[in-house]
Amino acid sequence: MNPASGSPWRVRDFRTLFAASALSHLGTNVGHVVVPLLAVTVLDAGPGQAGALAALSTAAFLLIGLPAGAWVDRLPARRVLVAADAARAVLLASVPVAWWLDALSLPQLYAVVLLNGCATVFFDVGSQSVLPDLVGRERLVPANTAVVSLMAGANIAGRGAGGFLVQLLTAPLAVAGGAVAYLASAAGLTGVGRGQPSPEPKGDRRRLPAAEVGEGLRHVFGSRELRALALTAALGNLGAQLVNAMLPVLFTRELGLSAGALGLYWAVGGVGLLLGAASARRLAARLGHGRALARAGLWCAPATLAVALIGQGPWLWVAGAGWLTATVKTGIDNVLGVTLRQQLTPDPLLGRMNATFRFLLTGALAVGSVLAGVIGELAGVRVAVWAGAVCMACAFLPVFRSPLRTLRQLPEAPAPPRPAALTASAAPPRPCRRRRC
Repeated sequence: MNPASGSPWRVRDFRTLFAASALSHLGTNVGHVVVPLLAVTVLDAGPGQAGALAALSTAAFLLIGLPAGAWVDRLPARRVLVAADAARAVLLASVPVAWWLDALSLPQLYAVVLLNGCATVFFDVGSQSVLPDLVGRERLVPANTAVVSLMAGANIAGRGAGGFLVQLLTAPLAVAGGAVAYLASAAGLTGVGRGQPSPEPKGDRRRLPAAEVGEGLRHVFGSRELRALALTAALGNLGAQLVNAMLPVLFTRELGLSAGALGLYWAVGGVGLLLGAASARRLAARLGHGRALARAGLWCAPATLAVALIGQGPWLWVAGAGWLTATVKTGIDNVLGVTLRQQLTPDPLLGRMNATFRFLLTGALAVGSVLAGVIGELAGVRVAVWAGAVCMACAFLPVFRSPLRTLRQLPEAPAPPRPAALTASAAPPRPCRRRRC
């Protein structure tokens, strides 16, 4: 499965995964725009309810994120990815059906985004964990560049289209477009690994999931480099969600702008991700992998504060430029940071490492959504947006103060950890402290 040389595009399974993931990310980004607009425009949701909806969409990573990594390390990747996309297609399809039956409600939307988040946990962890096996570790930078560029393109197309689909078809029918994209992705993912021998079961099924989860946590938090990457990404997500959770309310009620304008604003973030992903390899070649991460954060931090200046007329353009700058940094981080994470982790721990990161990063989104709703209700939507902008501006500090600041070359992949049972059996016997042993 691992090619000896050449581009990752020469690997059939990588091409299949890429094409199916394009559809999956398209469905995710359409839903990202349409579901909160549906809540605000059709069900008259307020700032607190919009914040709760955003929090539930990411709460699954807090509830099942860590054990999901242990399961992904045991299960065939294709089955995990197909099942996740099929579940998301069914969940989103229930929304237009309920609307057509005049039975749509906020509790149903809450349930849909929560369960959709559970499926997303398995899809995200599985897709990141299978990549080193598909393309080989020596091709992770170009492979991750392609994946992040894909995410950016889906961000542009999905979020831009989502806003205009709401205007063209109404929000409930626009949700159906996301369901179709998920279904098509599930069908495409059935081709990943086809013709390959069935993988051997990964991990010791007799071991307790808690012990396996603990290995992943110790691996991430025991490494200064991984810990810094996790903290920087979590702070960035926290700030971005403080802003994004309030944008539907800010655009439609305070600024009086259309759903299409909101979709276009979010699509600008996709352009930034694309630019960041495209420049990541060149920055790493010139400055080094860790140094590029640290300096990109330092360069982009001041411009991120402009996001909070969002308003009508020219201030919308100023805020858009700040949002573009913030997402350029995110694109660089997603290529170089994810590559470093994968390179610093042995194969048997990839699922748990990715699950730990997704737990922290998407958990930060859930916390940011709750904080946005609380701040928006108590102090106003503008205060929540300013809090998010300041948080994004400071997010680079953990990486900037870590050993990554001077890292030039990708480190060698570490050896797999020794199984706990073997470690225990190899340890010398403890002395008996009682008279009878």
